[in-house]
Amino acid sequence: MAQPKGTVVLAYSGGLDTSCILVWLKEQGYDVVAYLANIGQKEDFEAARKKALALGAKKVYIEDISKEFVEEFIWPAVQANALYEDRYLLGTALARPCIARKLVEIAQREGAQYVAHGATGKGNDQVRFELTCYALCPKIKVVAPWRLPEFYQRFPGRRELMDYAKKHGIPVPVTPQTPWSMDENLMHISYEAGILENPKVIDHGHPAAMAATGPRASRVFYSLIGNFTAGRVWWGGPAARPGPSASPGMSIAAGVPVKVTNAGDGATRCSALELFVYLNDIAGKHGVGRIDIVENRFVGMKSRGIYETPAGTILYHAHLDIEAFTMDREVRKIKQGLALKFSELVYNGFWHSPECEFLRQCIGRSQEAVVGTVRLSVFKGQVYILGRESPRSLYNEELVSMNVQGDYEPADATGFININSLRLKEYHRLQSKVTVKQDE
Repeated sequence: MAQPKGTVVLAYSGGLDTSCILVWLKEQGYDVVAYLANIGQKEDFEAARKKALALGAKKVYIEDISKEFVEEFIWPAVQANALYEDRYLLGTALARPCIARKLVEIAQREGAQYVAHGATGKGNDQVRFELTCYALCPKIKVVAPWRLPEFYQRFPGRRELMDYAKKHGIPVPVTPQTPWSMDENLMHISYEAGILENPKVIDHGHPAAMAATGPRASRVFYSLIGNFTAGRVWWGGPAARPGPSASPGMSIAAGVPVKVTNAGDGATRCSALELFVYLNDIAGKHGVGRIDIVENRFVGMKSRGIYETPAGTILYHAHLDIEAFTMDREVRKIKQGLALKFSELVYNGFWHSPECEFLRQCIGRSQEAVVGTVRLSVFKGQVYILGRESPRSLYNEELVSMNVQGDYEPADATGFININSLRLKEYHRLQSKVTVKQDE
C-alpha cells in the first residue's frame, strides 16, 4: 500500500478515464474528492455521484456552474465576436477556465494540496486547466496522470484501461465504444479522435456530405447522426429539420443579449441561461452551427474537430450585425484586432492572464453603445439577418439616401477622390520610370 499523500480534488466526468484515474489515485495513496461540473451537459449526475462514492471517493461535489458559464465566460466571447482561426467559436476553450476555477475553489475549501484531471498530454485542455489553477492558486500541485510515465506506460491503450476497470469493479459500457471522443457543454458539442483522426473520413452528419452521396447512402448517414448527437440531439439531419423557419427577435444591451422574443407566439426569455438554452433549441433543430475543421493546437500539432455550436452561432451573427450598426468604423477596426488576440488567448488557456483581463476590459468598454434589437431567421443550417433598430444607431437614413441630398455636398467628393488618388498616381509614375529604365 502506498504511503498517504494527502487529499486531491479530481475533475471527474464519470466516464471510463476519470473513473480509472480515481481508483489509480487511491492506489497511489491519495484521498480523492471528486468534483463533477454541471455545465449544461445531459447527464445523470446522481448516478455519477453514486459511482464515484462506490469507487472510493471520500466526498463528491456536483456543482451547477451553467449560469456563471454563460454570464462570465460566454458573454465576453460574444462581445468580442471571438472566433479562433476564423471558424471555431471556442466552446471547449471557454468552459475549461470556468470548470477549473471551481476546482481550485473546492481544493481550497477542502484544504487539499493537489488537484487532478484526465486531460491527455497531447491536447489543449491540460494547458487550460493547469494555467487557470496556477493563476488562481500558485501553490497548488497538479497531478496529470496521462503525463506520468508510471500511468501511461501501464495504460498504453484503451484495452489496458478496460482491463483495469474490470479488475477493480469499475462499471464499463456493455455496448461497443463510439469510434470518436465527444465533449459536451452548454456552448457546444465537440467530436474528435478515433475515426475522425483521418481528415479524409467524411463527417456523415454534414448536409453537404449527404447531398453529395444521394438518398441511398443517406439512410446509413442518419443512423450515424443518431450516434453523433447521443448526448444532446441538436442536429438531426435534413430529414429531421422542421419545414418553416424560426424567427426570433433579439434585444442586445452592452453587447450581450438581454431578451429573445419568439415571433410566432410572442413568448420571451430574459435570463441569460434561459435564453441561451432556448436559442440552442431552435438553432439546433435547424442544423445551425455545425462545422468540420482542422485547427492548430497550442502544443504545436494540427487536429481535426467537428463542432456543433447552435446558440453561439446565432449570437455571433446577431451581435456582429448590431455592432456594425452602432459602432464607429475606426473603433471597430481596432476592436477586431483585439478580438483576434482575445480568441487566441482563450484558445491557448490564458483566460486569467493579465493581458486577457486587459483585453476583456477594453472590449467591454467598446460595447457600451452596442444596444438594439435584431430580427433574424434560422432555416436549414443558416442564420439570416432580417432587420435591426437601435437608439444608438450611427445609420443616418437621410444622409445615405439616393433620393435625398441631405447634409452632404456631392461636389466635395471630387476633392476627396483627387487627394486619395495622389498617392496612387505618384506610385505608378515611379513604377513607369523604373520599367522604362530596365528596358533600356
